[in-house]
Amino acid sequence: MSKKILIDLEKYYKIKDFKADCSYYYHQGTALAAPKNWGVEKLLAKASQYIVCRQCKRADCIISCPWEALGFNDKGILERYSMRCTSCKTCSTACPFGTIYLDILPYKTSQCDYCIGRSNGEPPLCVNTDKEKILQWVDMEADESKNIHKISDYLLVVSPKWKK
Repeated sequence: MSKKILIDLEKYYKIKDFKADCSYYYHQGTALAAPKNWGVEKLLAKASQYIVCRQCKRADCIISCPWEALGFNDKGILERYSMRCTSCKTCSTACPFGTIYLDILPYKTSQCDYCIGRSNGEPPLCVNTDKEKILQWVDMEADESKNIHKISDYLLVVSPKWKK
């Protein structure tokens, strides 16, 4: 088993001002002249999308995208291809359930790499600087009975998942 970042979305939704630092320069708010940590924002967006997406058979979000920047992966999770996306927000408008949040649509190509190869087995900086303990560094696997879902080999999310 390998260490993973675990995001507690229920805790995240309950607070107003989440803050966590990032060791990657271009994810820091100061580097981007923005107040957010874009690495963590992308992780939170990915986790939220996995949990709330209705995975429609006739996915209006995918159909509406003029750049073919959205698609379902082999696990049925909606993914955005950042090199195709122009942040036009057509998918957000087309989604009948409002589950494509505008905060995941800014055109940013830099995403979290989970500090693979940079943390030397230590927790990533975002985990260490998260005072709310929304992010944790864990050695566990997904457990649907406990609402712990696998997003990727390095990311788990704990939250009740919408079911069809």
